[in-house]
Amino acid sequence: MKIKAKLSFQFTLIVAGILLFFSVLVYYFSYSSQHAKFRQNLLDSAKNTATLLINVAEVDSSLLKKIQQSTISWEDEELAITDSALNLLYSNNIQYLSDTRILARNIIGNLNYFSIADKEGVFYKHFYNDRIFNVFIMASDISRSENLSELRKILFWSILFSVWLSVLLSYLFSRKAIKPISQIIKNVKEINSLKLNKRLNEGNKKDEIAQLAITFNEMLTNLEIAFKNQEDFVSNASHELRTPLTVMISESDYFLSRERNRNDYINHISGLVNDLKKLNALINSLLELAQINKDIDFVFSDIRIDEVVFNAIHEVKTKYHGRRIVPKIHYPDIGNELLINGNSGMLEIAFKNLLDNACKFSNNDVSVEFILSEWFIDIIIADKGIGIPTDEVKSIHKPFKRASNAKFIGGFGIGLSLVSKILELHKAVLSIDSIMNKGTRFEIRFKKIVLK
Repeated sequence: MKIKAKLSFQFTLIVAGILLFFSVLVYYFSYSSQHAKFRQNLLDSAKNTATLLINVAEVDSSLLKKIQQSTISWEDEELAITDSALNLLYSNNIQYLSDTRILARNIIGNLNYFSIADKEGVFYKHFYNDRIFNVFIMASDISRSENLSELRKILFWSILFSVWLSVLLSYLFSRKAIKPISQIIKNVKEINSLKLNKRLNEGNKKDEIAQLAITFNEMLTNLEIAFKNQEDFVSNASHELRTPLTVMISESDYFLSRERNRNDYINHISGLVNDLKKLNALINSLLELAQINKDIDFVFSDIRIDEVVFNAIHEVKTKYHGRRIVPKIHYPDIGNELLINGNSGMLEIAFKNLLDNACKFSNNDVSVEFILSEWFIDIIIADKGIGIPTDEVKSIHKPFKRASNAKFIGGFGIGLSLVSKILELHKAVLSIDSIMNKGTRFEIRFKKIVLK
């Protein structure tokens, strides 16, 4: 069953249940009200009759009967007045009340209501001149039966019409309520791997359907990023790996085309080993970039940023023997001043890439300076190398993008892209300031953990 039909059916059941409940209440209270009113009328009639016959000396049985005949009486009315010994003093049209056993059974207290067959009865004890008189009156409430019968018809047709109306209105309502979902389904069917840039209409951005559209759009954004990263990785990897492999294969085929001496073989194999090392470094860089682009939930913890930087300096120094990397730090009295929230492994990769670039593009010392403020930790890595052209600084962090003045220096153009991704995950701010042939200055700002 479709949601539209299910909503209509459920809504109709609810409306029908509510109508039935209130109809039963209306019928019950109407019945109780008319029943109580009829009994009160019988009691008033009994009191009036007893007062006329017993209290008023001028009225005897004959006159009372004439009075009753000239007045409107109840349907099948029976009236009986007895003394305390149940001796009949006055009667009018008695049937059930002619039986003294019935009279005796219903003498309870000073006032009692009773029913016999389809008749309602009232017993009333009348006191006059220290004497007790028993007054019994019975009648059929034909008017109440007719009214209740008419009420049942009205309620039945009202419920029937209301249920039919609720079916129609609930269908129209559910159709309108489901319309945004139907539109979402229609739009989703149009989205595929080639159209991940499409987005659903988010409506008022407040109700549940709008929240569903927003969540779906967020998922589409993540999918688009994932597909783009995969596409970029495949494109970049195929381009960067195909070229060196093709060169190595071509050189090897040429080298094997004729007999060579031992030194030639050694030189060729040494060259292949160097090329393979470069290829291995490229593959590792691509894999690291792909890992970061997966947007995995990396484990973050409280770490000391100075320890991460010094580990990176130690690693880079093993690659560039004799190169001076000079750290400048004024240690605070409390070691907790150097705490940040991050992933030490990823940050070490970022700093190794920055330090490696500084050493690669400069022959002078590289400085690493720590600047501590109340809320932030700034780390400045500066070199006095070839610099980056001013118009290329903004795009230097893109994958495989290299400065135009670095074409003849080894590298793949992945390092800064990797650094940018890692710092973005850490919500750190990277600023690059570079002057051609004077050097480059990288400033990274981390938010410090302030312990209370």
